Order: sequence, then structure tokens, then C-alpha cells
Amino acid sequence: MDPGVCREHLTELFRDESALLVELEQLLSLEARILEHSDIQKIEQTTRDRQARMGALARLEAQRRSLCALHGFAADRAGLTAVMAWCDPGGTLTEQLRECAERAVRCRALNDHNGVLVAARLKRIESMLGALTARPARSDTYGPRGGVSAGIRPGRVLGAA
Repeated sequence: MDPGVCREHLTELFRDESALLVELEQLLSLEARILEHSDIQKIEQTTRDRQARMGALARLEAQRRSLCALHGFAADRAGLTAVMAWCDPGGTLTEQLRECAERAVRCRALNDHNGVLVAARLKRIESMLGALTARPARSDTYGPRGGVSAGIRPGRVLGAA
């Protein structure tokens, strides 16, 4: 493949990735607002939409890895850097890659934030269920073997054989 064709292909991949990351970032922001209002139907829809974007991003990553392998480079970050140096010696793609990486970091932060919201909501629901069923809320504690053991009976371990 000609370096120019490779550069055009990478440009298209980065453009598509950037557009998907913009959509994902917007979805994750929407998801956070929906989680705060507990709209189950909307949560389910945004989850499906988010998964679709993640699948599309994974396919783009696979195409990028294939492009690297096609030219005899490793299918990793170093290989991508080498392909870009070969097909884009002027470095015009570097900015696009940097923007995609920055947006991906923002998406990860939003996703982590949403995970915290979900975990807090689950903990609250478990607590309310415990109150309704007259069972104590589940407490994750470490067992005698060092593993997490949910709902250990009250008391203490005096020894182990």
C-alpha cells in the first residue's frame, strides 16, 4: 500500500473514532443525568446506545491494528506510531490521535463517575431492602482466609486450624 493511501485510511479511522467518542461522551453525560433521576427505561436505552458505540470503537481499533499488521508493524501503540511515522512524516495525524486520546480519557472519567453512581444506588437499595425484610444490610468484610465474605455472622474469629 502506498503511504498516501495509508495516511488517508488513518485519517478516516481517526475521524470516525473522534465522532464516536463525541457521541459516547454525550451519552455518558446523559446517562449520568438519567441515573440521578432513576428512569429505568431511559437507562436501558442509553446502555444499549453506549454498548453500540463501544462496539463500533472496538471495530475501529481492530481496523487500525490490521492496518499496522498489513504494513509489518506491531498491532499496538508503538506499531501505530511507526505506521504514522512512515505514512505521515509531516505529523499531520498526530493532533487527531492526541484529540482522540484526550476524549477517550474524558469518556473513561465519565464512565467511572457513572459506575460510582450505580454502586451508590445499589448500596442504598440493599439498605432499604434490608429494612423491609428485617435483615441487616449486607456488609462485605474480610473472612478468616483474607477473602471478601458477605454477611459474616456477628462475632470474631478466635483462631483457625
